[in-house]
Amino acid sequence: MKTLEYTFTMPSSDIQHDMLTTMLAEIGFDSFMDDDYVLKAYRSAENRDDTAIEALLTDPAFFDIHLLKVEEMPDKDWNEIWEASYQPVVVNERCRVRAPFHEPDSHYEFDLVIEPKMSFGTANHETTAQIIQLMLETDFQKKTVLDMGSGTAVLAILAKKLGSAHTVAIDNDEWAYRNAFTNCELNGISDIEIVLGDALSINGKFDVVLANINRNILLRDMHYYADAMNPSAHIFFSGFYTEDLESIKAEASRCGLHYLRHLSRNNWVAAEFCK
Repeated sequence: MKTLEYTFTMPSSDIQHDMLTTMLAEIGFDSFMDDDYVLKAYRSAENRDDTAIEALLTDPAFFDIHLLKVEEMPDKDWNEIWEASYQPVVVNERCRVRAPFHEPDSHYEFDLVIEPKMSFGTANHETTAQIIQLMLETDFQKKTVLDMGSGTAVLAILAKKLGSAHTVAIDNDEWAYRNAFTNCELNGISDIEIVLGDALSINGKFDVVLANINRNILLRDMHYYADAMNPSAHIFFSGFYTEDLESIKAEASRCGLHYLRHLSRNNWVAAEFCK
């Protein structure tokens, strides 16, 4: 499977950058890299259709963003890009998320090894890092856990490290699905149930739900998550902006969920609710 590299002019602000990468992710892009004065975005070459990109760039919010070029690159170059750009992330001085080519460090209570490939969830993004922060402050001992939109499965892996019982990771992207097995093996974990699917694939009841996806999917599928929660269960949402928090709260209330707290960094939010 070949990969396409799209080169865009660099967004003029962090907010515009995050908005653009989020919207590109929603139309099929897997990962992104800032390179000097341009933004590079990557997606599979299979069934290429640039219509959605053209429509996206007509949005007034991106009036100064231009697509400069599109190049085809073999998959083997992807790992070279990640090795050059991916740095370990440390959360609360307790959890470190690193790639296999970084040396282990016993200074950290949790030293997670993640082979990112094309899956979302390396902790380099504020959404993943903030969910991890909330998780480190939560009791996972013997709790059943559902990780929706699991990407690399980093959150499910951390849940197991924190002592969770039955843990399920669901993602609708086949690349992420396969990547999750790799990352579980890298971290010495063999008992996470990894599922290729969406909210309709949820089976069972859970004490903790992790949903780091995006605003639209959270609002659309929240009732499925709520239905899968045990009484007094907790759910962590991320993947949306500060201005979206009220919409998330309103839908959560309709689903019988009560707001507890949230974190915010660079306009990205992670919020905790309970049933």
